Amino acid sequence: MSRIADTFARLRTQQRKALIPFVTAGDPGLDSTVPVMHALVEAGADVIELGVPFSDPMADGPTIQRSSERALALGGGLRHVLQVVGQFRAHDAHTPVVLMGYLNPVEIHGTERFAREAVAAGVDGVLLVDLPPEEAAETREIFTRHGLDLIALASPTTTPQRQEMLCATAQGYLYYVSFAGVTGASDRLDTQAAGRKLKAIREGTSVPVVAGFGIKDAASAKAMAVDADGVVVGSALVAALEAAGEGRAAEAAAQFLAPLRQALDG
Repeated sequence: MSRIADTFARLRTQQRKALIPFVTAGDPGLDSTVPVMHALVEAGADVIELGVPFSDPMADGPTIQRSSERALALGGGLRHVLQVVGQFRAHDAHTPVVLMGYLNPVEIHGTERFAREAVAAGVDGVLLVDLPPEEAAETREIFTRHGLDLIALASPTTTPQRQEMLCATAQGYLYYVSFAGVTGASDRLDTQAAGRKLKAIREGTSVPVVAGFGIKDAASAKAMAVDADGVVVGSALVAALEAAGEGRAAEAAAQFLAPLRQALDG
């Protein structure tokens, strides 16, 4: 059983919801990411989504865009991301790590080579936000052959036909984007509408379904977790790390995440 499947199976047994923080690799400093990842696990993270810095992150709002710009300016990129995961794995063999990013760096690296090196580093899954599901078969086949889950995205605008396809082919977990738009727009979060969609998706797929976009604190995390198997928090955490700076990033990560863990378990 994969780390992702094992984690969600354990959470189901415990009747708990997954807490999945997102951070951009290399931000706020190249050397801060591994300590931040460990601090997040200690604060209650079940899975870590690690952003691959990219020069044109079109699905991301200003907060995560700036984090990519800072990481790239420091020399971050795909090679650094894989090094970070390898360093994290030296002290954590259990927490799943999912890379979140865009197709271009993977294609430049070479999809086969990327999959091989990602698994060797300790990556469990990859979410490529600009890979249409209709064009994902070849990438999924390569990833599957190497033991890497291709995480799918669904949204409020996903058509019934595409939703059926996503549910049938989903690996690891299915990420539901709770509103149409970019990351960080928490004022657009409608938990009731998202809840109805989440119920329908969960009925149609065999993998866990997590909700992201707009989750910024303990209250929004708890509300979205009602109809999901877990929640993803990104922009608010990235903003907290930016405000803390490299020297206090790990401490800030733990302080931010602990109340969300408490809310989900409460």
